[in-house]
Amino acid sequence: MSIIFSGIQPSGELTLGNYLGALRNFSKMQDGNECYYCVVNQHAITVPQEPAMLHERTRQLAAIYLAAGLDPQKATLFVQSEVPEHVQLGWIMTTLSYVGELERMTQYKDKAAKRGDSIPAGLLAYPPLMAADILLYQTNLVPVGDDQKQHMEITRDLAQRFNRLYGEVFTIPDILLGQDGTRVMSLQEPTKKMSKSDENRTATVYLLDAPKDIEKKIKRAQTDSDNAVRYDVQAKPGISNLMDIFAAVTDKSHETIEREYADKGYGTFKKDVADAVVSVLEPIQQRYEEMIGAPELDEILTQGAEKARAKAAVTYEKVLHAIGLYR
Repeated sequence: MSIIFSGIQPSGELTLGNYLGALRNFSKMQDGNECYYCVVNQHAITVPQEPAMLHERTRQLAAIYLAAGLDPQKATLFVQSEVPEHVQLGWIMTTLSYVGELERMTQYKDKAAKRGDSIPAGLLAYPPLMAADILLYQTNLVPVGDDQKQHMEITRDLAQRFNRLYGEVFTIPDILLGQDGTRVMSLQEPTKKMSKSDENRTATVYLLDAPKDIEKKIKRAQTDSDNAVRYDVQAKPGISNLMDIFAAVTDKSHETIEREYADKGYGTFKKDVADAVVSVLEPIQQRYEEMIGAPELDEILTQGAEKARAKAAVTYEKVLHAIGLYR
């Protein structure tokens, strides 16, 4: 049995890419592992948020976790801000972090470049808090995408640095990269990752999109002019992206897809991709609508926070004794 931790920010609408790359795998991992899944709302405030919207999106994200198959009897679902040990350990990890290594983080440089001279310190301190999130649970495995590998590397560095200075307190977590075929690209710029913050909403399929909107977006997806359904990421990034999506939601191989659509063209293929995506997302949307207004959601989050805090408190107590912050 492995201990698994993962968190998603409530800072935008979740996408098809979030589901295929992360959410659907969470429900698979919960069988036979000790899983902690977190709505990391304190990470979201590293950039300005509208308070009512942040509150609403936190609840929506928790409902989506459950709608996507997470079972609270098998896994622990909770909100980061309801377990104070996260920020308490986050401060300690910040004191162990070097400014230079934090400034080298790609995501920090990208976001800071958009802020001019008004760069929030929280952007710089994001990695130590993420490290605390993971290390509190003595995590063995963290499922992440390629864009989070750098954050995982600094998490491992900080854990090793602490253990070297103060004794063996933290488990050193390993990176669990997403499976091939789960990296979903923009429908309009297929060389870029599909993003929940893309200003062009036709480029992204959101988990709660209406079926007719999903169909429109996929039909309008950028492809090429030769009308051949063939997998070639370099020469045909648009159609290759649609093939990745179709393969992920149908469990068909690229070779099978190429054979089935050898003489059918893009119009037929896009319609079938849209139908397959809708068939996967509709049950999630129905379950989401049941959960979002139900008292059961609050009960699950309360119980999840209690379970998470019981685990986190044990690690945090060890940290306090290791560094001398105890009475």
